[in-house]
Amino acid sequence: MASTYLELAFEKSIQEKERQLSALESQISESPEARDAIRALRTTIQHELRELYEHLSPSDVVKVARHSARPQTLDYIELVFDEFVELHGDRAFGDDRAMVTGFAKLDDQKVLVVGQHKGRTIKEREERFFGCAHPEGYRKALEKMKLAAKFRLPIICLIDTPGAYPGIGAEERGQASSIAVNLRELSLLRTPMVCVVIGEGGSGGALGIGVGDHVAMLQFSYYSVISPEGCAGILWKTRDSRNVDQAARALKFTSADLLRMGIVDEVIPEPLGGAHRDHRQMANTLKQSMQRALRKLSIVPTETLLSRRYQKFRKIGAYEELAIESAASAGAGKAADSSAKNNGANSR
Repeated sequence: MASTYLELAFEKSIQEKERQLSALESQISESPEARDAIRALRTTIQHELRELYEHLSPSDVVKVARHSARPQTLDYIELVFDEFVELHGDRAFGDDRAMVTGFAKLDDQKVLVVGQHKGRTIKEREERFFGCAHPEGYRKALEKMKLAAKFRLPIICLIDTPGAYPGIGAEERGQASSIAVNLRELSLLRTPMVCVVIGEGGSGGALGIGVGDHVAMLQFSYYSVISPEGCAGILWKTRDSRNVDQAARALKFTSADLLRMGIVDEVIPEPLGGAHRDHRQMANTLKQSMQRALRKLSIVPTETLLSRRYQKFRKIGAYEELAIESAASAGAGKAADSSAKNNGANSR
């Protein structure tokens, strides 16, 4: 468990207790006192973890979502699916390693799996572009999704990216255009689509494979138009931690915020202490969620499915127009009162 503390500084209060627990468990002792001490320490650790993770700040949620030990797309493919066969290439430029696509089985259900994979070692992260896909990655995903739709196979998209690749080459090859085409084409695919944000859901890079009939998020993932660091850099011209924290709170990108605003359909609970602490438990929970979603979507007629999907994204989000109108009316009233007072003073 030591690796979980390298990036999550807010867990330091628990680190020493887990070391003590490991030391106690390593001692060969069957005495009642030793068993009672181990049991009490486990209870304390679970209580502290529960308290900590129930009150995470948005900035801390981002740290959990980015944790290097957090399960990624290929981890879920191994733990959740069977008979995975990877498909490569976009038939135009090349094979983007940041985007993983392939046919698989979810128990007895044949599906197409699409997802971004970041990698863990420095070498793998460089090969995978840190999960940031190029235009050929989005074309690759679309080509395979169209193939799945042709054979009436459901599509499962696992979203985990800080955003589309920002390099010059990606822009020269039409990054914005490829994402825009995906948004249009995915809204028209005649097959059920389930999208799950498993870590980071950043900007158009996430939305490029995120137009689905059922959109879910893991509990400690985030889904946003921009990262908190990017937002702070634009608004305050700095990435000072205070500004980053302020931006994270203002963006309202946590799973609880987005469920309340109707942007996602489901929040999938994570194991105590986050998905990075128990890959198998998280994979089992994710599998059950995807199976429930596919069962519900499988009985919906195709035309109804397409209509719902289109309307879902046309009406996405929550707005406070009445509050804005009230504020505007109040402001106009104050301005009128001030003008009347000024006119009265001038007449005198």
